[in-house]
Amino acid sequence: MSGLLLIPVVGPLLVAGVLLALPGRTRLHRVGAFTTMTVVLATGLALLAWTGGGALAVLRVGGWPGSIAISLAADVLSALLVTVTALVVLCCLVAAVGSGDDSRPYFLPLVLVLAAGSGGAFLTTDLFNLFVLIEVMLVPSYVLLSLAGGAGRGGAGRVYVATNLLGSTLLLAGVALVYGTTGVVGLGDLAGAARDQPTVAVAGGVVLLALGVKSALVPLHDWLPRTYPVASPVVVALFSGLLTKVGLYAVIRIYAVVYGGDPGYRWLLGAVALVSMVVGVLGAVGENSMRRILTFHMVSQLGYVLLGLALFTAAALAAAVYYLAQYIVVKAALFLCAAAVRAGRGTDRLDGSGGLAGQRPALALAFAGAALSLAGLPPFSGFLAKFLLLRATAEAGAWLAMTVAVLVSLVTLLSMLKVWSALFTGDPPASSSVAKRIGPTLVGPPLALAGLSLAAGLAAAPLLMLADTAAAGLRDPVDYVRAVTGR
Repeated sequence: MSGLLLIPVVGPLLVAGVLLALPGRTRLHRVGAFTTMTVVLATGLALLAWTGGGALAVLRVGGWPGSIAISLAADVLSALLVTVTALVVLCCLVAAVGSGDDSRPYFLPLVLVLAAGSGGAFLTTDLFNLFVLIEVMLVPSYVLLSLAGGAGRGGAGRVYVATNLLGSTLLLAGVALVYGTTGVVGLGDLAGAARDQPTVAVAGGVVLLALGVKSALVPLHDWLPRTYPVASPVVVALFSGLLTKVGLYAVIRIYAVVYGGDPGYRWLLGAVALVSMVVGVLGAVGENSMRRILTFHMVSQLGYVLLGLALFTAAALAAAVYYLAQYIVVKAALFLCAAAVRAGRGTDRLDGSGGLAGQRPALALAFAGAALSLAGLPPFSGFLAKFLLLRATAEAGAWLAMTVAVLVSLVTLLSMLKVWSALFTGDPPASSSVAKRIGPTLVGPPLALAGLSLAAGLAAAPLLMLADTAAAGLRDPVDYVRAVTGR
């Protein structure tokens, strides 16, 4: 089973290299990209089946000891995220065919490199390789933002590059500080070190600060709404499922393992979570573009996941894991709806003609399902995720957090109703050209993802079992530490 760990990293990189050497062959690029991500998805499912009962898969490249080897490891959390992100990438590849993004030079190889970086970041077991794999993921994102961007992409690209270079510099400095303080960078070797040694806590704090930039957590979020709305909606769907989620995953893993869930820092995590929720949702209310509204909601919704980490109870962590997994699906569905809207109308601004529900009812159904899930209404996965998190906050006596979470959900619903009213209701324009430009490859992916959210809400037991297992591993990472260190 451990041999499968190389596939999500090496597979996309190898295929991307071959495709880069064969430019201009769109059909070959499509076959290569779809086949590769299908294999990665199957690998993720196999790892998920293996780790679902609490087992771990570990690979030490070259057979070196755990402390000096380049190691990859999958527990249920990393396997779940590899699986979900592979599914999202596949759906984005289908939508890219409909939007025409995949015909741009090198688009599909760049997507594969992006997928390889994210898969590796979920599986790596040391801080330095986490830095390397995040950079592997970011380099193609720079190109994709410019390649498939709209008006203003030059300025947005500069902001995106400058911010992420700053984050990368901080991350590398933090890793260097950790190594200078302890002589190791492996997560297993650093287990509990930040809780017991103040110098390690400070060094780790620099790493977490850098990851906060990558995750767009408030107050480090300003770059996100300034850059993502400029990119193609399909590209933003990719970014929303991979880039910020890798940063947030790393925050969760490092806090659980290196800091040992130290309660002394939970107030800070909780404060960042609540402020992110409020700032993000208030930013969304004042926007007049579907992509900008959804981008601000990225900031807001990540706060819910961070709130579960801040509480650090078994129930809260399980809710956070479930929330994160389903949210990746829901947010990708919404951005892919934006891609379909833009393809049909030429813009995703809320002013102008509506009536899309009458022209493309399947697209309206996809948006309605994903929007209701984002707002936390039944029977979709977002309702169960928020219910579990609210119950955990009540059990912990965090009444302020519970109140903020409920109010933010209500405002989220209002912003989704605003989009629905502007784009989907009313009389459609007399011309039928809008409907013709929104083909099955644009409608199918968000509809499938919205359907998955519905299924995850109605038949949640398997996913909840996985979330409970992941939460147990985060609260007591002793098995993870033993597996990755070999001790």
